[in-house]
Amino acid sequence: MNTALTHLGAQARWRPWEPVLWLAALATPWLFKEHALIINEVAIVALFAVSLDLILGYTGIVSLGHAAFLGFGAYSAALFAKHVMPDPLVGLLVGTVAGALLGALFSLTIMRGTDLTRIMVTLGLTLILFELANKLDWLTGGADGLQGVTIGPLLGRFEFDLYGQVAAWYSLVVLLLLFLLARRLVHSPFGATLKAVRDNRLRAMAIGIPVLSRLSVVYTLAAGMAGAAGALLAQTTGFASLDVFSIERSADVVMMLVIGGVGWLYGGVAGAVVFKLLHDVVAGITPQYWNFWVGLFLVVLVLVGRERLLKPWSWFSSRKGAA
Repeated sequence: MNTALTHLGAQARWRPWEPVLWLAALATPWLFKEHALIINEVAIVALFAVSLDLILGYTGIVSLGHAAFLGFGAYSAALFAKHVMPDPLVGLLVGTVAGALLGALFSLTIMRGTDLTRIMVTLGLTLILFELANKLDWLTGGADGLQGVTIGPLLGRFEFDLYGQVAAWYSLVVLLLLFLLARRLVHSPFGATLKAVRDNRLRAMAIGIPVLSRLSVVYTLAAGMAGAAGALLAQTTGFASLDVFSIERSADVVMMLVIGGVGWLYGGVAGAVVFKLLHDVVAGITPQYWNFWVGLFLVVLVLVGRERLLKPWSWFSSRKGAA
């Protein structure tokens, strides 16, 4: 037992490069002022990807409906700002809690069935929310989106500027805080039980792990993080539209994890950075065919392997070993 706790403690300790990485990330809105809006978007989708990695990479729950929590958090924060209070931090809390409550409700749908049935059920629930947001146009604005959302200054002092610097710092700080929470979770005894459930659910049940409650808790936490990402999206853009419930949102975040790697929280962050930069660069060159180039990149990534693609010199060492 002591050995296991020692191992978990060693995994939870920060590596020397991690503080440097986060300090560099927090400095980017100042160093690259003209790209602050893109940095803000990258931070939001990175948080969204980390939230999915909690259930896909660490628990083995396959979902194509994660956009449900992003969209619910976005609309909750936007409606709260428009009708109740424009304070961004309170709105962020509202969006996070809304996503978590929806996740707790949806967690009942993942207790049974196979991966295929979970994919279809999560996809179906997202489509239901999409249609509800579309039909309840008196509340959500329908196809036109929820407009007229005004967000107050952050901490009562920092106005959201047109260049997006305040928004970028806001999103990066929220990403860092929730990343630390997720990191602490996965390197705790609770996180170890999640990995046991992922590797073999029947064996985990046999050794006394309460599998269903573990699935429900992590699904709720992941949904709350996705709701926070949705709240950030609505607050920093001042707008919420049906696009947040789209299937493309769920598919994109899965692609980010494919690029960055699952079961590694930094994989979600790295995948979000690569995907958004790839989208921005390729769409600027061939806006009509950017999906083709992204698809080609994914095919090459899967066929060649992430390690060999990122470390080309490993090809020669592997060939030498084979010889």
